[in-house]
Amino acid sequence: MRWEELDQQPCSLARTLAVIGDRWTLLVLRECFLGVRRFEMFEQRLGITRHILTDRLKKLVHHDVLYKSPYQEKPVREEYRLTEKGLDLHPVILSLVRWGDTYMADERGAPVVHIHKSCGEVMHPVTVCSECGEPIGARDVRVQTGDAWANQAGQDPLPNANPAD
Repeated sequence: MRWEELDQQPCSLARTLAVIGDRWTLLVLRECFLGVRRFEMFEQRLGITRHILTDRLKKLVHHDVLYKSPYQEKPVREEYRLTEKGLDLHPVILSLVRWGDTYMADERGAPVVHIHKSCGEVMHPVTVCSECGEPIGARDVRVQTGDAWANQAGQDPLPNANPAD
């Protein structure tokens, strides 16, 4: 499987990675969720080259993860805002942050905490079943192919449907 062809795979994860699967894109998204909207601020906070930043922002706009909104008329200047599709990535970012806080933080702990606005408490993301509300982990899920699976070159999509066992 070639990186440029990920969006053609019959796999939702591969197609997602084709849009957000590189380090700079994930860091741009982190900044978006921290309230950064303007090109210069992304550039300053990330220490990223203009070329790479332009490419990542164009890609996110192309895939409707971000949209451009004018904030100045003369000259026209635009900022980048999350779309609903982009906001739906929040649990993904929170899960990655939680993993990093658990396995990559130093002795001082998490560098950023997330406060639930409603109750005012520090919160941690939890994956729950959409049907019963019970918390779930890798050992609690069985995987099977869906109608959209197209067998690619005889590849078995589920060589071990219970990898956590």
